[in-house]
Amino acid sequence: MTPLQIERIQKKIAKIKRELAADKKRHGGYYDESRGLRYLPPGLYLKLSDYKSAMRYFRWFAKNFDDDSGYPTFLFEWCITLYKNGKISEAENLVLITFFSNTYLLDAFLGKEISQRDIEEQSNWQGVEMLEDFPYSHNNSELSDFATWLNRYIQSDKFQHFSNEFLAIKQKLSDAPAGISRSQMVESLASIIDKFILR
Repeated sequence: MTPLQIERIQKKIAKIKRELAADKKRHGGYYDESRGLRYLPPGLYLKLSDYKSAMRYFRWFAKNFDDDSGYPTFLFEWCITLYKNGKISEAENLVLITFFSNTYLLDAFLGKEISQRDIEEQSNWQGVEMLEDFPYSHNNSELSDFATWLNRYIQSDKFQHFSNEFLAIKQKLSDAPAGISRSQMVESLASIIDKFILR
């Protein structure tokens, strides 16, 4: 990356931060940020390989948008950032959250074969079509260490246990009619996800 490209990215980050600050001022100390600008800085920091700044941004995001669950690519960028900053146990938990948000994304990053799952998907973010614009790959040399770690982690007992449990419930939900049984399955899913949310 040339110095000019780096400067352009840094200016873009600064502009987004100014707009977020203006949004907070406009709404009396609260964010009503409907354009999704808050999701953009991590990807820009990752382009710069500036993982320390990305970590600071995610801490700020968690503090100011504590009820925002993010979306799959954003969560994945958070995983990369945690790993690159040596926060391995937190990265492990967030890999699971990322998997719960889109069950295809990790395989796509690792270059594994993708096949449509027979599970309930409630939005395009949860489906395989989201991967059409997914910008990360194990072939990126800057992410090769993360890819090696991730590939090893998704084969661990912990990941296999919770991902299989999650998929089993999602598969049952795809055919479950409204009622007590379905409500209990939804509660079970929420319980699994809640175990790994960063607090």
